[in-house]
Amino acid sequence: MIVPARTRSSWLSGPPAIVAVGWFCVALAASALGAFRTPPGAPPVALALAAGVPPLTVLVLAVCSSRFRAWARSLELRFLTLLQTWRVAGLAFLALAAVDALPAGFALPAGLGDVAIGLTAPLVAAFVVDRANRVFVAWTALGIADLILAVTLGVLYSASPAGLLRADLDTGLMSTLPMSLVPAFGVPITLVAHLLSLIRLSGR
Repeated sequence: MIVPARTRSSWLSGPPAIVAVGWFCVALAASALGAFRTPPGAPPVALALAAGVPPLTVLVLAVCSSRFRAWARSLELRFLTLLQTWRVAGLAFLALAAVDALPAGFALPAGLGDVAIGLTAPLVAAFVVDRANRVFVAWTALGIADLILAVTLGVLYSASPAGLLRADLDTGLMSTLPMSLVPAFGVPITLVAHLLSLIRLSGR
């Protein structure tokens, strides 16, 4: 199935692009102002809201709004898939773990999972989309699971009351720039892209 190029342009130049740019600017400003820094012993509420509200909003809209579903089903699946390529930046987690800036129990699974999804995204876009829906759903599920695992481990290794796995090193670095942009912007927008892909696929 060939999807018209206008679906790409509607994403890149229409309201979705404005929302994405605005979202990034808000996340950047909040990070610069220290809004995501959490005192030891306090839960990371602000960071949790930044990471969780956008994908939850998409889920609510997908259930409640036929207009939103119609828009999502007009998007190009290959384009949504290629958006995951940026996750090769997960190599940064591995580098930070190597210099003891992040706990290995968090950084290694999060980094390796991101790199695996990022490296395979072009292959999935080229050889799986429009050919093997079950394989695409499985790959998407792995991508979502990786994000959920990374967020969960980030909390478990944090200095918050939920930091059950924390030892001498915690994930406090993830609440300050530039790393705070990962949970505040990178994780939710990547998860949104996965969800939009599943909505797009459900419309076939």
